[in-house]
Amino acid sequence: MSTAIVPLEDDVGDVLEKAMKWSGLTVEQVAASANIAQSRILDAIDYRSDLTPVELCRLSAVLHLNDVGLCALGNQSYPIPACPGLPFVVHPLRMSHGVGVANAYVVSAPGSSHGILFDTGPNLVALLQDWPVTIKHIDAVFLTHIEGEHTGGLCDVVDYFGITRAYVPEGCQAPCGDAFTEGETRQWDPFSVQAYSTPGHASAHNCYRVISMRTSAKPVELLIAGDLIFAGSVGGSYFSGRVHQEQLARIVGLCAKNTVIAAGHGPLTTLAHERRFNPFLV
Repeated sequence: MSTAIVPLEDDVGDVLEKAMKWSGLTVEQVAASANIAQSRILDAIDYRSDLTPVELCRLSAVLHLNDVGLCALGNQSYPIPACPGLPFVVHPLRMSHGVGVANAYVVSAPGSSHGILFDTGPNLVALLQDWPVTIKHIDAVFLTHIEGEHTGGLCDVVDYFGITRAYVPEGCQAPCGDAFTEGETRQWDPFSVQAYSTPGHASAHNCYRVISMRTSAKPVELLIAGDLIFAGSVGGSYFSGRVHQEQLARIVGLCAKNTVIAAGHGPLTTLAHERRFNPFLV
């Protein structure tokens, strides 16, 4: 697993904008309630933030955010945890798309040339540029949701690797995938993959819980989170903010605190860390 520093997907302005959408408040209403000039909030949304810790605390109170995490974002000092203890290997594949970076992941047993692929990036060329040299075969591919930067290469990837099983969230229109619904599980030694339907960012969106089957002790689990949650933020709620909040709360309640989160954008993190710092987990 790479130790390179990976930037966060969102800054303080992105978080404020998403939080206002969740709360249903306008910039004018938030500015009045927090006693902050509207122009200062708009500057933050426009990536020109110089909001003070006092102002960020006021905004946290109005928008019901975790003030510790919001202040850390405002200071550009949001901490990123180490993610030790996984009983399998996670290969993050980080691909440029527009002005951002999208993630796909290969999960494999230590020393194995076989893996499971989660999301496919914008296209096959981008996916292969950072492909792990040890992985020669893909046994299955799972998509978190249908969106260009995450699934643009699906059919080409299926053809290139000769994949016989491609799974997509129920309700997705994907020519190369079969529906994989809430609670379904597939097993590939040494791990199992279970689906959780988590709409909000999109109407059809899955998270996947990857669990080791080779150890008697309770192992660290992996959550392939798609655009449900990021380190320091959440995905945009393009389908429904209310449903997004409900599904986020459900998944946080289901997963163990030491679960490693592999999101569609940004660095790896842990559930315990995000429960402490993520502005949206209060």
